[in-house]
Amino acid sequence: MKYAILGDIHANLEALKAVLEDAGEQGVTHYACTGDLVGYNADPKACLQLIKTLKATAVQGNHDYYAARTESMELFTPLAQKSIRWTRKQLSPFDRKYLRHLPLIIDIENFTIVHSSLSNPHRWNYIFKRKAADANFRNQFNQVCFFGHTHVPLAFIKSASSIDKGFYDTVQVRPGMQYLVNVGSVGQPRDRNPKAAYVIYDLEEQSITIRRVEYDIETTQQKIRAANLPFRNALRLSDGR
Repeated sequence: MKYAILGDIHANLEALKAVLEDAGEQGVTHYACTGDLVGYNADPKACLQLIKTLKATAVQGNHDYYAARTESMELFTPLAQKSIRWTRKQLSPFDRKYLRHLPLIIDIENFTIVHSSLSNPHRWNYIFKRKAADANFRNQFNQVCFFGHTHVPLAFIKSASSIDKGFYDTVQVRPGMQYLVNVGSVGQPRDRNPKAAYVIYDLEEQSITIRRVEYDIETTQQKIRAANLPFRNALRLSDGR
């Protein structure tokens, strides 16, 4: 059984289609998403429909949460707020209901997915440092947990005596260790690599592999401009930031 773990799709249809094509070529059998299906980019409805068609197991991200509601967004930048307000207008009542009812945390097979952190999932904390990872591990009961939110693919590996941190190509899951893995971003990478990112978790091989996929960035940028979304949303895609 192979899972494609997708994160931070952010309404980028071109990136999502490219990732799904690659996942199919890699023999993926199941799909999961660490949240933020919408926000920033111009195809929220189409991306939601694809995720539903795949019957992907998904959790709720902060952009999903606010796009589905009318609450104020003090913690968001002005550009992110503008993107959310635009997204709200594109979503149907059924779309908003779907996003509202996504859980913050869910267990699948023998692993867990969350958008931000298991320690305070509703506060949308960022995990960049070992201290934040340690707080997550104290609430992690499965050996492997996948998360998103930072848009930067990092792996934290906990042994009995330490927590190792680093970028990764493939992580081999071994007995006696715990793994906290950021799957990067499908729709808005921020690690200076503009290619869409996602992870394949091979449950039989017990391997976690990052995949980077080229997609039609120019079309996504043109859609952002045509929708009158913030221009920076388009610019940052070329640089992966």
